Amino acid sequence: MARKTVNDDPLASVTLAVGQEELLLDRAVREVVAAARAADADTDVRELTPEQLQPGTLAELTSPSLFAERKVVVVRNAQDLSADTVKDVKAYLAAPAEEITLVLLHAGGAKGKGLLDAARKAGAREVACPKMTKPADRLAFVRQEFRVLGRSATPEACQALVDAIGSDLRELASAVSQLVADVEGTIDEAVVGRYYTGRAEASSFTVADRAVEGRAAEALEALRWSLATGVAPVLITSALAQGVRAIGKLSSARGGRPADLARELGMPPWKIDRVRQQMRGWTPDGVALALRAVAEADAGVKGGGDDPEYALEKAVVTIARAARSRGRT
Repeated sequence: MARKTVNDDPLASVTLAVGQEELLLDRAVREVVAAARAADADTDVRELTPEQLQPGTLAELTSPSLFAERKVVVVRNAQDLSADTVKDVKAYLAAPAEEITLVLLHAGGAKGKGLLDAARKAGAREVACPKMTKPADRLAFVRQEFRVLGRSATPEACQALVDAIGSDLRELASAVSQLVADVEGTIDEAVVGRYYTGRAEASSFTVADRAVEGRAAEALEALRWSLATGVAPVLITSALAQGVRAIGKLSSARGGRPADLARELGMPPWKIDRVRQQMRGWTPDGVALALRAVAEADAGVKGGGDDPEYALEKAVVTIARAARSRGRT
């Protein structure tokens, strides 16, 4: 969930949205635009990439207007701005224009840190939009979505939804909205099952589970069904990567109770038990081989190959074979 600073006025002169979670970044922009248009329905909204924001462009966009119109200027990937443009932005931060809201979307990290520090020093309203890489974060996100929409859902229902949909926050948010619109009363696991059982069976995580268990035929069947039902290839490579990395993490961890390992490895206890069952047959060499296969598939589905489906099939077969590497000669 996006976290905000004490200055929570969306019409603040400058809003700084920091992180790499696209859904949260887009929501931060929409909140500012909605507030601006509530104040002035004719608000002019300009969204710019680093290539579009050349030296002098910001001064032109924020110069006084004859009609004193309200503007929202959104700069995406602000960490990639050129040095000369960063100077323009820093100068603007020192004396922001009235009736104009500047929204800087910044990935965080070391790149472009000078601009990040300058915006914070200038008192920008900040919205944190961190990438949700942990299952616990996505589970908390789903719970918060239900709360924001004024509905209650059982913990089992929230977990079932995350298991069925996977890691895409846009799809999780959409699923919550659909359930809230269609179902009266408390949303429980049975309701989620009725809506998303088919999706769960064809999800990217099912593909990954069957692959790391060494069940190549079932993994390929789930893969083809997932692709046929519109699951994005990048979600499948992400799930495969998570599955193999979980095997590697747990195999190299010290023994202990699921709860202790969960804290050490950043996994929920239920997943510790599942991965323990899946890791039989794996060797360190098998994990390394599987990770290389995932990296190659990821490059293939992101434009590095001619056939993303073949790249995924190759990765699934390689991972399934690696899962049976122990004891092979």
